[in-house]
Amino acid sequence: MISNDPYAELERRFGRLSAINRAGAILNWDRSTMMPEGASEDRADQLATLNVLAHEIMVAPDMPALLARAEEGRPILGVWQSANLREMRHAWTHANALPADLVEARTRAASTCEMAWREARKRADFKSLLPSLAEVVTLTRRVGEAKAAALGLSLYDALLDEYEPGGRSARIDARFDELATFLPGLLQRVMERQKLAGDPLPLDGPFPVEAQRALGEKLIRAIGFDFAHGRLDVSAHPFTGGTPDDVRVTTRYDEADFARALMGVLHECGHALYELGLPRDWRRQPVGAARGMVLHESQSLLMEMQACRSDAFIAFAAPLMRTAFGRAGPAWESSNIHRLYTRVAPGLIRVDADEVTYPLHIMLRYRLERAILAGDLALADLPAAWNDGMAELLGIVPADDAMGCLQDIHWPDGAWGYFPTYTLGALAAAQLFASACRADASLMTAIGQGDFAPLLGWLRINVHGKGSLVDTDTLLTEATGASLGTSAFKAHLESRYLPA
Repeated sequence: MISNDPYAELERRFGRLSAINRAGAILNWDRSTMMPEGASEDRADQLATLNVLAHEIMVAPDMPALLARAEEGRPILGVWQSANLREMRHAWTHANALPADLVEARTRAASTCEMAWREARKRADFKSLLPSLAEVVTLTRRVGEAKAAALGLSLYDALLDEYEPGGRSARIDARFDELATFLPGLLQRVMERQKLAGDPLPLDGPFPVEAQRALGEKLIRAIGFDFAHGRLDVSAHPFTGGTPDDVRVTTRYDEADFARALMGVLHECGHALYELGLPRDWRRQPVGAARGMVLHESQSLLMEMQACRSDAFIAFAAPLMRTAFGRAGPAWESSNIHRLYTRVAPGLIRVDADEVTYPLHIMLRYRLERAILAGDLALADLPAAWNDGMAELLGIVPADDAMGCLQDIHWPDGAWGYFPTYTLGALAAAQLFASACRADASLMTAIGQGDFAPLLGWLRINVHGKGSLVDTDTLLTEATGASLGTSAFKAHLESRYLPA
């Protein structure tokens, strides 16, 4: 293709957009890990400016004509280029729906609210967060309305489409309804079986942070994390950020319970491996990005839940745990540790929840965010509605808002429409892991020896290396033989928690 054709020009522009967005990703990571508090206003200005610059490139006056001319020439494009053009159009449609001042206001409001959330969470003081959170909600509604008009979707589906292209609430409702009829009965049966078996032995702490960090690093190195292209740091809320060539993983430590940080590290490592495995030739183009948050969450949950809470992995990791903390005895045997790591019990904190109760946490957040965005729930009433939902779904109520509606960063950070991708990701993780095990009968044996190469190799081919070449359902169908459903997840839960 000649250098001045419309598709080549689009690739050039989206390459520049990628550079701006990658710089913003590192600034966002720094804001959550190392930035001094006094720099928050300046950082908000930096991020807002970068977002406006990216938006201006995206909505340049000649962009519609460039896209149209490139689409006319689609028959001569290769498979990857054609898919890239499709993703360009999708990104442009989202961006073109918003005026620059709304993009800037949304970024500034989220930055301000995130910093306010950190303090409000420390003090369990939802009222102090309310003004800045209200501004985020107001701007989120404006964004949703603008994108809904451009995409021909409902407000919520337009926001969901930012995180999961093609994701729709009607499908979420159907999957969640299936889980809602299955999980309560399963939870009751699992807890009854656990009661009969008795409690596992507790692990005796304290567990020094440096020892926890060293253990986490050793385990994610074994899984495949490349420290030449990534870091492990501390943040108020665990996350993965950065870029595919510079992945930033964070966790938070508790000297009384090393499992919380360790499982957080393993979870975020799954995200990082996805980013590190994206197609190198296309990393600066839309088609080279992760498909969406359903697949991204599938990769973190596949590593944390499917692989790293298995008997095989715990048998490998238990000796490393004993060495890291200088412990021995029955409590530190792999069988007991596995019982601890697969303990099911309703809890207050989503990120610490077990596989059986986790979807109930997500259903609550999904219900509440839809009600708030629709105007059916006043933001000031969120704490009470949260507590009522926890009582209904899990039978427990938080003592304060830090353990309740202030526990997650997502809403203050402007991520409305994100939460359902966690549970959809769990469904996808179960499908993918089951298919990987069918494809290689020795895969679990390898994991038991600390060898993740077979699993990672399968994921590189079937998930990571495909970037955004195809949509989520097509990728899952090609890799597993079925589109996204609940069957594999149900089978996994019954096999692990109610074995015959």
